[in-house]
Amino acid sequence: MNRRQWMIISLISLLALLAGVFSSQWISKTGLASEPAVKAFFANSWQSPDGKAVNSADWQGKVLVVNFWASWCPPCVEEMPTLELLQKDFLQQNVLFVGIGIDSPSNIREFLKSTPVSYPIVIGGIEGSNLSKQLGNTQGALPYTIIINSKGKAVFSKLGKISEDDLRKAIKSAL
Repeated sequence: MNRRQWMIISLISLLALLAGVFSSQWISKTGLASEPAVKAFFANSWQSPDGKAVNSADWQGKVLVVNFWASWCPPCVEEMPTLELLQKDFLQQNVLFVGIGIDSPSNIREFLKSTPVSYPIVIGGIEGSNLSKQLGNTQGALPYTIIINSKGKAVFSKLGKISEDDLRKAIKSAL
Protein backbone atom coordinates (compact mmCIF):
# COMPACT_ATOMS: atom_id res chain seq x y z
CA MET A 1 0.00 0.00 0.00
CA ASN A 2 1.17 3.47 -0.70
CA ARG A 3 1.22 6.41 1.65
CA ARG A 4 -2.06 7.86 0.35
CA GLN A 5 -3.94 4.62 1.01
CA TRP A 6 -2.57 4.51 4.57
CA MET A 7 -3.71 8.10 5.13
CA ILE A 8 -7.24 7.27 3.91
CA ILE A 9 -7.42 4.15 6.09
CA SER A 10 -6.12 6.12 9.08
CA LEU A 11 -8.67 8.88 8.53
CA ILE A 12 -11.55 6.41 8.21
CA SER A 13 -10.37 4.61 11.36
CA LEU A 14 -10.21 7.88 13.29
CA LEU A 15 -13.71 8.86 12.15
CA ALA A 16 -15.04 5.42 13.14
CA LEU A 17 -13.41 5.72 16.56
CA LEU A 18 -14.89 9.18 17.14
CA ALA A 19 -18.32 8.03 15.98
CA GLY A 20 -18.14 5.12 18.42
CA VAL A 21 -17.10 7.30 21.33
CA PHE A 22 -19.79 9.90 20.74
CA SER A 23 -22.56 7.40 20.04
CA SER A 24 -21.72 5.34 23.15
CA GLN A 25 -21.97 8.49 25.28
CA TRP A 26 -25.32 9.29 23.67
CA ILE A 27 -26.58 5.74 24.22
CA SER A 28 -25.59 5.75 27.89
CA LYS A 29 -27.36 9.07 28.41
CA THR A 30 -30.56 7.96 26.69
CA GLY A 31 -30.61 4.41 28.10
CA LEU A 32 -32.74 5.33 31.12
CA ALA A 33 -36.27 4.07 31.42
CA SER A 34 -39.07 6.10 29.93
CA GLU A 35 -41.92 7.48 32.01
CA PRO A 36 -44.39 4.86 30.64
CA ALA A 37 -41.98 2.05 31.61
CA VAL A 38 -41.72 3.40 35.16
CA LYS A 39 -45.52 3.66 35.33
CA ALA A 40 -45.75 0.03 34.13
CA PHE A 41 -43.36 -0.94 36.94
CA PHE A 42 -45.64 0.64 39.55
CA ALA A 43 -48.78 -0.76 37.89
CA ASN A 44 -47.48 -4.34 37.92
CA SER A 45 -49.17 -6.69 40.39
CA TRP A 46 -46.24 -7.93 42.46
CA GLN A 47 -46.24 -10.91 44.80
CA SER A 48 -43.92 -11.82 47.64
CA PRO A 49 -42.15 -15.20 47.50
CA ASP A 50 -44.84 -16.61 49.82
CA GLY A 51 -47.60 -15.58 47.39
CA LYS A 52 -48.92 -12.47 49.15
CA ALA A 53 -49.84 -9.41 47.09
CA VAL A 54 -47.41 -6.49 47.41
CA ASN A 55 -48.81 -2.99 46.98
CA SER A 56 -46.28 -1.03 44.92
CA ALA A 57 -48.27 2.17 45.58
CA ASP A 58 -46.50 2.13 48.98
CA TRP A 59 -43.22 2.56 47.09
CA GLN A 60 -44.23 5.80 45.36
CA GLY A 61 -42.74 9.01 46.69
CA LYS A 62 -39.55 7.23 47.74
CA VAL A 63 -36.19 6.91 46.04
CA LEU A 64 -36.32 3.33 44.80
CA VAL A 65 -33.29 1.17 44.17
CA VAL A 66 -34.74 -1.65 42.08
CA ASN A 67 -32.48 -4.66 41.65
CA PHE A 68 -33.33 -7.44 39.19
CA TRP A 69 -31.55 -10.62 40.33
CA ALA A 70 -31.70 -14.41 40.47
CA SER A 71 -30.42 -16.99 42.94
CA TRP A 72 -28.53 -18.77 40.16
CA CYS A 73 -26.63 -15.57 39.20
CA PRO A 74 -23.26 -15.35 41.04
CA PRO A 75 -22.80 -11.55 40.66
CA CYS A 76 -26.38 -11.04 41.89
CA VAL A 77 -25.70 -13.07 45.02
CA GLU A 78 -22.33 -11.34 45.56
CA GLU A 79 -23.88 -7.85 45.57
CA MET A 80 -26.78 -8.64 47.93
CA PRO A 81 -24.82 -7.93 51.15
CA THR A 82 -23.95 -4.50 49.74
CA LEU A 83 -27.59 -3.84 48.89
CA GLU A 84 -28.61 -4.89 52.40
CA LEU A 85 -25.96 -2.64 53.97
CA LEU A 86 -27.00 0.37 51.89
CA GLN A 87 -30.70 -0.23 52.58
CA LYS A 88 -29.92 0.09 56.29
CA ASP A 89 -27.71 3.16 55.72
CA PHE A 90 -30.32 5.01 53.66
CA LEU A 91 -33.54 3.79 55.32
CA GLN A 92 -34.05 7.05 57.23
CA GLN A 93 -33.61 9.07 54.02
CA ASN A 94 -36.75 7.80 52.24
CA VAL A 95 -34.80 5.25 50.17
CA LEU A 96 -36.24 1.79 49.59
CA PHE A 97 -34.52 -1.14 47.93
CA VAL A 98 -36.72 -3.61 46.07
CA GLY A 99 -35.44 -6.94 44.78
CA ILE A 100 -37.17 -8.38 41.72
CA GLY A 101 -36.40 -12.10 41.65
CA ILE A 102 -36.18 -13.51 38.12
CA ASP A 103 -36.57 -17.01 39.47
CA SER A 104 -39.24 -19.38 40.75
CA PRO A 105 -40.94 -18.56 44.06
CA SER A 106 -39.60 -21.79 45.62
CA ASN A 107 -36.00 -21.01 44.60
CA ILE A 108 -36.32 -17.49 45.99
CA ARG A 109 -37.81 -18.74 49.28
CA GLU A 110 -34.98 -21.27 49.68
CA PHE A 111 -32.35 -18.66 48.85
CA LEU A 112 -33.76 -16.14 51.35
CA LYS A 113 -33.54 -18.72 54.14
CA SER A 114 -29.75 -18.61 53.91
CA THR A 115 -29.44 -14.99 52.75
CA PRO A 116 -32.19 -12.93 54.40
CA VAL A 117 -32.61 -9.27 53.49
CA SER A 118 -34.62 -6.51 55.14
CA TYR A 119 -35.93 -4.99 51.91
CA PRO A 120 -38.90 -6.29 49.91
CA ILE A 121 -38.28 -9.14 47.49
CA VAL A 122 -40.97 -9.79 44.89
CA ILE A 123 -41.39 -12.40 42.19
CA GLY A 124 -40.58 -11.15 38.72
CA GLY A 125 -40.59 -14.28 36.58
CA ILE A 126 -40.78 -13.83 32.81
CA GLU A 127 -42.85 -10.65 33.21
CA GLY A 128 -40.14 -9.22 35.44
CA SER A 129 -37.50 -9.99 32.85
CA ASN A 130 -39.58 -8.22 30.20
CA LEU A 131 -40.12 -5.29 32.54
CA SER A 132 -36.37 -4.98 33.16
CA LYS A 133 -35.93 -4.67 29.39
CA GLN A 134 -38.57 -1.92 29.28
CA LEU A 135 -36.67 -0.21 32.11
CA GLY A 136 -33.50 -0.04 30.04
CA ASN A 137 -31.94 -3.49 30.38
CA THR A 138 -31.66 -3.99 26.62
CA GLN A 139 -29.47 -7.09 27.01
CA GLY A 140 -31.82 -8.77 29.48
CA ALA A 141 -28.84 -9.83 31.64
CA LEU A 142 -28.54 -9.88 35.43
CA PRO A 143 -28.02 -8.22 37.80
CA TYR A 144 -29.64 -5.02 36.67
CA THR A 145 -30.16 -2.07 39.01
CA ILE A 146 -32.21 1.02 38.34
CA ILE A 147 -32.83 4.01 40.59
CA ILE A 148 -36.18 5.81 40.39
CA ASN A 149 -36.31 9.16 42.19
CA SER A 150 -39.16 10.24 44.46
CA LYS A 151 -40.90 11.92 41.51
CA GLY A 152 -41.05 8.63 39.59
CA LYS A 153 -38.25 9.38 37.12
CA ALA A 154 -35.50 6.89 36.31
CA VAL A 155 -32.20 8.61 37.11
CA PHE A 156 -29.62 5.81 37.05
CA SER A 157 -29.16 2.28 35.77
CA LYS A 158 -26.38 -0.29 35.85
CA LEU A 159 -26.12 -3.64 34.16
CA GLY A 160 -23.84 -6.01 36.06
CA LYS A 161 -22.57 -6.11 39.61
CA ILE A 162 -22.55 -2.65 41.14
CA SER A 163 -19.94 -1.40 43.58
CA GLU A 164 -20.89 0.06 46.94
CA ASP A 165 -19.25 3.40 46.07
CA ASP A 166 -21.04 3.72 42.71
CA LEU A 167 -24.41 2.85 44.23
CA ARG A 168 -23.88 5.19 47.18
CA LYS A 169 -23.06 8.09 44.81
CA ALA A 170 -26.07 7.32 42.59
CA ILE A 171 -28.43 7.23 45.57
CA LYS A 172 -27.09 10.51 46.94
CA SER A 173 -27.55 12.19 43.58
CA ALA A 174 -31.16 10.93 43.45
CA LEU A 175 -32.05 12.35 46.87
